[in-house]
Amino acid sequence: MKPEPSPLLYPCGQAPEPGSVREIAPGVLWLRMPLPLSLDHINLWAVRDGDGWAIFDTGMHTPPTVDAWHALFGAGNPLGEGGPTRVFATHMHPDHVGMAGWLNREYGCELWMTRGEYMNCRVLVADTGREAPPEALNFYRRAGWDDGAIEHYRLRFGGYGKKMAPLPQSYRRLREGQRIRIGEHEWQVVIGSGHSPEHACFYSPELKLLISGDQVLPRISSNVSVHPTEPYGDPMGDWLESLERIKAAVPDDVLVLPAHDDPFRNLHARLDRLLGSHRRALGRLHKLLEEGPKRVVDLFGVLFARRVDAEVLLLATGETQANLNYLVQRGKATVSEDADGVAWYQSSPRS
Repeated sequence: MKPEPSPLLYPCGQAPEPGSVREIAPGVLWLRMPLPLSLDHINLWAVRDGDGWAIFDTGMHTPPTVDAWHALFGAGNPLGEGGPTRVFATHMHPDHVGMAGWLNREYGCELWMTRGEYMNCRVLVADTGREAPPEALNFYRRAGWDDGAIEHYRLRFGGYGKKMAPLPQSYRRLREGQRIRIGEHEWQVVIGSGHSPEHACFYSPELKLLISGDQVLPRISSNVSVHPTEPYGDPMGDWLESLERIKAAVPDDVLVLPAHDDPFRNLHARLDRLLGSHRRALGRLHKLLEEGPKRVVDLFGVLFARRVDAEVLLLATGETQANLNYLVQRGKATVSEDADGVAWYQSSPRS
């Protein structure tokens, strides 16, 4: 059976190399920075803002990214005229805000961010170098991790801030529905949640552009995880509701500027596919739970196409827990703990 053709269109051509730009709309530039990850790049966006440039997301704080920013802002280079005026961060992850403090100190540009993202980022940065707390270790034991996986997590804990320059100690708050004048055009803030607490997207009706961050990506679905700090949270519910709300708030005819992969058209088709994919996964999970009690680690195969190894165990556990919390909180599954504190999930008799 042939795979279903993608309904998305990619009209912007080849991505720019780090340190260079590609104009994709009047006064709107596409930048790309390297990442030291399996996902090896992040897209950033520069929007003409008076005499300078408003920057959307920043890349991780690594030597190659510092070099790329120096190249962009140097005299006679693409962003050299006027330099950066302000930094807009879609959310708190290091590839999106890791260079915000460096840009702030080098060029004096203010950080704009939602309160939920800025404050959570401050908390996680403060964990850098700390030992893993007992609550976190118990969270993963409850999911069914063995001693080896727990020890691996314990040794890696506290690495969040290692690819981040120190954050600015103040910021300008972004809010849902806020309208911001950037250069000649107005941009509206559209908030999403699930992948992160209060993710900001930016919609320009005049330019018909949506800077989507990680909230809407063309080829992959962003991780939606429960974390040890809020073990009974419902990020999957937040995520699904956010996708529906973005579909209602932003028309289909925008060019979507995502954080990863290429700019694309047909936003609503992509939102429908994401919603459908997650709902089908929830259905498969619910059906498997009808067979009898399962731990979090027993359920990876029904949700993920790839084998879950040590590299992705943390993300897979968080997302599986998010799916389970969604079902439990809607009465479709129940959970009990055994004598070792391990959680077992099964389909609710009344579901």
